[in-house]
Amino acid sequence: MDVKEIMATAKDKMKKTVAAYERDMMALRAGRANPQVLDRITVDYYGSPTPVPQVCGISSPEPRLLVVSPWDASLLKPIEKAIQASDLGINPTDDGKVIRLVFPAPNEERRKELVKQARKQAEDAKVAIRNIRRDAIEQIKKLKKASEITEDEQHKAEDDMQKITDNAIKDADTVCAAKEKEIMEV
Repeated sequence: MDVKEIMATAKDKMKKTVAAYERDMMALRAGRANPQVLDRITVDYYGSPTPVPQVCGISSPEPRLLVVSPWDASLLKPIEKAIQASDLGINPTDDGKVIRLVFPAPNEERRKELVKQARKQAEDAKVAIRNIRRDAIEQIKKLKKASEITEDEQHKAEDDMQKITDNAIKDADTVCAAKEKEIMEV
């Protein structure tokens, strides 16, 4: 493996880390109805656990309301039970055809708690990015030790790796800042 491959692999892993963090932020409930909060909830569909969005239609007619319309009417009760058993903290109501999820507006204390959670997840993402950088730099040092690259090439590669890392961390900070703004919005 040469320096370019090491850099490309590290950059790709960092992008995936930021994308995973972004997905986590979408699932973080900020008082606004967001269909992604149901992505992690699974329901037993003919013997196999299936994510809720794959067995129903989800719409958001109002900012604080989600309407879940199962394609198979027999799934209404299992979906309702799965939502109740989840960590959403929302009590679903059904009218025999659809399930309604009303998201209450979070109070100031809850908003601050959500911001803390978002920042902690951002820090976890940054740690993962730094670990990717460390691994890449170790690989570059191994190439130097094996005399496959010169010392100047090693230093340039390490500097480039740091720039890639800084950009990935900046991306994670941007995602965090956007989520904080969304959470603190009244």
